[in-house]
Amino acid sequence: MIAVTSESGALEHALTERAKLIELCVYAVDRARSAGVAQRLVEGLREIGVSALRPDGERFDPVRHEAGGTLPTDDPSLDGTIAETEVPGFADRAQVLRAPVVTVYQLR
Repeated sequence: MIAVTSESGALEHALTERAKLIELCVYAVDRARSAGVAQRLVEGLREIGVSALRPDGERFDPVRHEAGGTLPTDDPSLDGTIAETEVPGFADRAQVLRAPVVTVYQLR
């Protein structure tokens, strides 16, 4: 056990532990074989201010999203739109922890 000698040290220690637990939960979401278990982890993360990022239907933005692949479309209005989220991203309040990996519609 680590001895913490000040309030600021205790806060820093708690925030470090919180970050490690969030990282572990995101890891578990990625590897959960049960959709129910993954959903429960996502709900638990949301309760502490960490949200899953699933930008389906939004315009692709390379600053906010990682392209994992494309899906051909004949509809010009869908070109550049996210068709589906392959791997959800996560944000701790306003800070993005991991960008979502998405499939983007691309005009044929």
